Amino acid sequence: MAISIKQVALKTIELEARSISGLASFINEDFETAVNAIANMKGRVVVSGIGKSAVIAQKIVATFNSTGTPSIFMHAADAIHGDLGIVQQDDVVIIISKSGESPEIKVLVPLIKNFGNILIGMVGNMESYLAKNARIVLNTTVEQEACPNNLAPTTSTTAQLVMGDALAVCLMELKGFESDDFAKFHPGGTLGKKLYLRVADLFAGNEKPGVLTGQSLKEVIVEMTAKRLGITAVVDNEDMLLGIITDGDLRRMLEKTVSIETVKADDIMTSNPKTIGPDELAVNALDELRKNGISQLAVTENGKYLGIIHLHDLIREGLI
Repeated sequence: MAISIKQVALKTIELEARSISGLASFINEDFETAVNAIANMKGRVVVSGIGKSAVIAQKIVATFNSTGTPSIFMHAADAIHGDLGIVQQDDVVIIISKSGESPEIKVLVPLIKNFGNILIGMVGNMESYLAKNARIVLNTTVEQEACPNNLAPTTSTTAQLVMGDALAVCLMELKGFESDDFAKFHPGGTLGKKLYLRVADLFAGNEKPGVLTGQSLKEVIVEMTAKRLGITAVVDNEDMLLGIITDGDLRRMLEKTVSIETVKADDIMTSNPKTIGPDELAVNALDELRKNGISQLAVTENGKYLGIIHLHDLIREGLI
C-alpha cells in the first residue's frame, strides 16, 4: 500500500509537538528544586545517559556550557568501566533515560548515591528504578513514540531535549546571563562576531580619506581616488568632521555644474552626515548602513574624525 509522505511527516510533527506541550504538567516543585540545586552547586553538572539519551545528554551539556553552567558529559556505559572518576564531590549528576531500567543505569545509580552527589533523574517511566532512586525526578513521559512501531526514540528524546533547554534557560535567568556573557563563550563564527566585534576592530585597517574645508574639487577627487573608499571626509584644522563627500555626490554635482574650477569641498559635501563611534558593535554599523541605504559611515569620537567603516568590511567579516 502506498504511503502519503506528507501525512506521515505531519503525524510525526503532531506527535512531537504533543510530547513538548505535555511537559507543561511536569514543571513542578521537583523542577524548581533541580534548577536551584544546579544554580547553587560549587562544582559542575555531570550529565549521563546511554543510547539516544546519551546523545541528548551531550547536547544539554553543550547548552549548559555555552550559557554559563559548567557541565560535562559522562557516558553511562563508560562510567561503570572507569569514567566514574569524572564525578567530583561538589558535582550535581543528571541521568537521562526513557525507561529508567537500563542495566548500566541500575549499576550507575547506587554508585552516584554512595558518592553523596545530588542525583537528578530525567526519566520517562515514573515507576522505574531511576525514578524511585533519584533524589530529584524530572518527568519526561510521552504517550507514544512517533516511530510507527512505537519503539525508536523520537518523541521521548524531543521531550528530554526540551526539558534540558528549560533547565538551561531558567539557570540563565537566575544568573542574569546577558548577551555580553554569551559572547565570552561564543567568540568564533558569525554569532560571536555579532556579539563582540566593534567598529574599532574594522575601520583602523582602512585608509583615512580627508580634505580640509576650502580645498578644491580637484583635491577632493585626488584624495578619493588615492584612498579608494568612494568617500572622503571634510574636516577643519582640528580634524573635526564637517561633512562627507561620496562618489555619488561627485556624479550629481558634475551633472548639474558646467564650470567646476571654482567648486570647493564645502560646496558639495553633506553636512551632519551619519556617523558611528569606535566602541559601537559592528553589527550596529551594519544596521545603520541598511537603514539609510548607504555603503560607508564616518567614525567619530566627540566630533573628531577617526576614519571610515565600509560595507565591505562587514561583508569580509561574515556579518552579512
